[in-house]
Amino acid sequence: MASYTAQITAGPEDIDELGHVNNAVWVKWIQDVAVAHWYAVAAPEHSEAYMWVVTRHEIDYRGNVVAGETVTGETWVPEPPRGARFDRYMKFTGADGKVRVEAKTTWAIIDRATGRLIRVPPEVAAPFLS
Repeated sequence: MASYTAQITAGPEDIDELGHVNNAVWVKWIQDVAVAHWYAVAAPEHSEAYMWVVTRHEIDYRGNVVAGETVTGETWVPEPPRGARFDRYMKFTGADGKVRVEAKTTWAIIDRATGRLIRVPPEVAAPFLS
């Protein structure tokens, strides 16, 4: 499996009234890291022909992150797609090595030309599974 990592630093705009990163921000970060992984790994012709949408998020919050704190987001696709969908796993780890958030998200592929779901072509999935 080809994993991808990105570092994110929480800004004041990411913090809620409890003094830590808001749950909605975690969802945005999950999407940001997943999309960055797609563009980093996918062949240019694939990123031009297809796009992805989330169909499900499953998130476990294990610790808090405050303004100025940096986490490393890591994402990977552990299994081949099923039809139009595949599961993507993600974890965000603090500088102390403790996992703050873990997630499993389900994504579906859309053909940009038709706007419809399609089966994930094997050549599109291959670079994410190697």
